[in-house]
Amino acid sequence: MAIHREQAWELLTEYTTKEGLIKHALAVEAAMRDYAEKLGEDVESWGILGLIHDFDYEAFPSLEDHPFKGASILKERGYPAEWITAILGHGNHTGVARETPMAKALFAVDELTGFIVAVTLVRPSKKIADVKTSSVKKKMKDKAFAAAVNRDDIRQGAQELGVPIDEHINTVLGAMQKIAGEIGL
Repeated sequence: MAIHREQAWELLTEYTTKEGLIKHALAVEAAMRDYAEKLGEDVESWGILGLIHDFDYEAFPSLEDHPFKGASILKERGYPAEWITAILGHGNHTGVARETPMAKALFAVDELTGFIVAVTLVRPSKKIADVKTSSVKKKMKDKAFAAAVNRDDIRQGAQELGVPIDEHINTVLGAMQKIAGEIGL
């Protein structure tokens, strides 16, 4: 069954109403598309995966439920098993191994997109166009800044992808800068 972005958008908005979560989904979608292009993978499917990776989070936010409930819903609706496995692997708490480039990329971009948003929002302009890779790296060293963001996950994600951290930040930042208007930055 071919899944189209429109279907994925409907799924996301069926379960997600919070603007911040929708913007996060769009940011992860953009980063996944850029990584797919960079790695010679299917840009459309990677983008759709990024868009829906947290679709169940608002409805089922506990670690016991997310992303497990979402995985069940996706299976019932005929989403590809590879996508479901990648979504299950985007959190270390699930115990699901990240074996495919798609799964590794999803894990790698998820935390970083949120961190880049936080870095953007403390800039005087609040514009992602003004954020540089060096600014993101500097803020990563400040443990008090955006303390809820797991820096180890960001570093681990880049390592699993086999990409230097500077290149990883630059790729995700560039993807988010392309959709600045859509994500309000």
